[in-house]
Formats: sequence, structure tokens, C-alpha cells
Amino acid sequence: MSEKSVTPVPPNTVLVGKKPLMAYVTAILMQLSSGSREITVKARGRAISRAVDVVEVVSNKFYPNKVKIKDIRIGTDIIGTDPSKRNVSTIEITIEKE
Repeated sequence: MSEKSVTPVPPNTVLVGKKPLMAYVTAILMQLSSGSREITVKARGRAISRAVDVVEVVSNKFYPNKVKIKDIRIGTDIIGTDPSKRNVSTIEITIEKE
């Protein structure tokens, strides 16, 4: 069996995937309440729209006028080996508690 190289997730980072929206919102709220001032929300592919929704729910419903979007980075990851390479869009949204 081949081992996949797994990169560790940096602290104060939420990786958005297939879970319900509120699971990620809760993770961000827990990090903000524990004293974190800056959190990065990362997603790729179809989860990008869910990541945007998560940030909007946190900034508009739970922390109105207290959380601002500091930075948004978009990019492309190349997934797969040579014959079956494909491009997958990525997004990183950094939010900051004021």
C-alpha cells in the first residue's frame, strides 16, 4: 500500500467539506470564543460555496459588526497523477475579530 502524505492543518484553520453548514459555524464560534483573533476558512471544489456561506453566517448572524473579512485568496490545485490530472479550484477566507 502506498502512503499518502498528509499535511497537518495549521491552528486556527477550518477545512470546509461535506458536513452540514452549522458544524463549521460552530467550529469557528468555538475558536473565536477561546481567544483566537484570526481564523482561516479553506475549501476546494464544490465546497467553496459552503465556505462562503459559513463566513457569511458567522459575520452576519453571530458576530455582526465584530468580525470582518481580512483576506480572500483563490487558486487552483492539480489533483491526480499524470494521465488523469485535473484542476480543482480553492479558496481561503481569513476572518478577523475586531
